[in-house]
Amino acid sequence: MNLLWLQSGGCGGCTLSWLGVEGMPLFATLADEGIEILWHPSLSEASAAEALALIGACADGSRPLDMLCVEGSLLRGPNGSGRFHMLSGTGESMISWVRALASRARHVVAVGSCAAYGGVTAAGVNPADACGLQYDGDTLGGLLGAEFRAGGGLPVINIAGCPTHPDWVNETLIALSRGSMTREDLDDFGRPRFYAGQLVHHGCPRNEFYEFKASADKPSDQGCLMEHLGCKGTQAHADCNLRLWNGSGSCLRGGYACIRCTDPGFEEPGHPFAVTPKIAGIPIGLPTDMPKAWFIALAALSKSATPSRVRENATADHILRAPSVKKPGR
Repeated sequence: MNLLWLQSGGCGGCTLSWLGVEGMPLFATLADEGIEILWHPSLSEASAAEALALIGACADGSRPLDMLCVEGSLLRGPNGSGRFHMLSGTGESMISWVRALASRARHVVAVGSCAAYGGVTAAGVNPADACGLQYDGDTLGGLLGAEFRAGGGLPVINIAGCPTHPDWVNETLIALSRGSMTREDLDDFGRPRFYAGQLVHHGCPRNEFYEFKASADKPSDQGCLMEHLGCKGTQAHADCNLRLWNGSGSCLRGGYACIRCTDPGFEEPGHPFAVTPKIAGIPIGLPTDMPKAWFIALAALSKSATPSRVRENATADHILRAPSVKKPGR
């Protein structure tokens, strides 16, 4: 299986994250799975002329293309011409090249939320008319259109995240190489279910504070960040607190609220990221699958039962009181 990787309207952060993969060296992992990187703009040693010749051969079909990976949003402006982003040395826009390559590829993969849905590049007034490969925000379409299917029969596979976890990328590529990924393995937004079938809330180190609705008041506090500080971990589809970053970290473990970066539109929540919008004191964004009435009832009950230890620790920058020790059988 050969792989061609293009970078479009983005920061390159998904590549940077990908290079931080743990375990075996990245290229050895891919080689063991029979995956050959034909070209990557940040990693390959090919000259510009060699790269353009290779890209051209993939686009005209003279060189087979198994996996096309695109990082960064697709810039359609101005006026649909794509001339805000030209592929140097070709006189053609990047979106023209992506369309041509996608029509030849066996699989098309969007690496990161920008390539998947438009992401940060599409925020605000979006003068570049940035979009994702097959989504424009949460709407099907994007650059390639809602009906697009790659040669292997799948729509665009959206490895959403800002940035993506390196394992999400590797496991997706390996599944495609082995022929084990089907449409049923993708969720409603085209994300692989092996990571998007979880919530960031699962495995959160602040879960005890969440259970008792013992909330942090400021960023340095140990308590739950949902009620006041904008955390959307109970709604965000990813396994960040189960599959740790660099072996030990996640946003929440670092003291930062989850901003739901694997979802379309995360870049424009309509409020500051570190603020929880409320109506009558109740957060607007409630946990996934939870009715509002039940949340209100359980929150009130939980707060009335909060142990003093949990309440004190929630608004401190370190643990003040450890759990009490009970003798066995009591």
